[in-house]
Amino acid sequence: MEEAGVGAPVLLLPGLGYAAWCWREAMGGLALHRRAIALDNRGTGRSDKPPGPYSIGQLADDAAGVLDALGVPAAHVVGHSMGGYVALTLARRHPAKTLSLVLVATSAGGPQALPVPPQTLASWQSAAHLPPHEYARRTMPLSYAPGWVETHSDSFEGHLGARLKYPTPPQAWAAQFAACQAYLDEGIPPAGIHAPTLVVHGTADRVVPFENGRRLAAALPRARLVTFEGGGHLCFLEKPAEFSRLLADELTTFEEKR
Repeated sequence: MEEAGVGAPVLLLPGLGYAAWCWREAMGGLALHRRAIALDNRGTGRSDKPPGPYSIGQLADDAAGVLDALGVPAAHVVGHSMGGYVALTLARRHPAKTLSLVLVATSAGGPQALPVPPQTLASWQSAAHLPPHEYARRTMPLSYAPGWVETHSDSFEGHLGARLKYPTPPQAWAAQFAACQAYLDEGIPPAGIHAPTLVVHGTADRVVPFENGRRLAAALPRARLVTFEGGGHLCFLEKPAEFSRLLADELTTFEEKR
């Protein structure tokens, strides 16, 4: 876990195999006026790495437990990809702890959701046996927009280095992946989630296809969609300044309407 700033708490939840490092650029802007809390989900970063199985419900309860341990009764919750699954589940299981939601490149799952594209899934599966540093270098480019890694090689190497400082063991990645599959198979009913919500999605997402974000925003009672044209699955890392401004402005709007 990483923390910065004081003020209204913002809980940041990373995606499959990722950890708190992916939120550092966003935390810089948040910490000017708020308390940013970036979580390492179980199995990643500096958190414990118990054997599976894991479930998204379990990860949501972990997040609720972190807030309790910090003495935070409720927070704005920002989730990317699997972190979005956790955020939505947190809002269902612990609604009083959820001031608002910002859901980045994620999905409500269920039979109407578009799955991970076959090419991406095949890439993950073919590299699953590799050690973390080789797995990350081979598969991580698919999470950016096509061509982004080639034109932003220094940024990519920085992201990769941060990811590998506390690498996710293959068995923990597999346990998180299985939890994601179970969530996507079952789905979560968005209509029952009433927290004010911003949905952010890139149109060139090669992990969670863009249509999932559009459908999620349409199904949530109090949501709006912001599109990153040409953005990949990691659109918030591709355009960190734009995302940070959007996040700060949206949280201010949520707070003014409370």
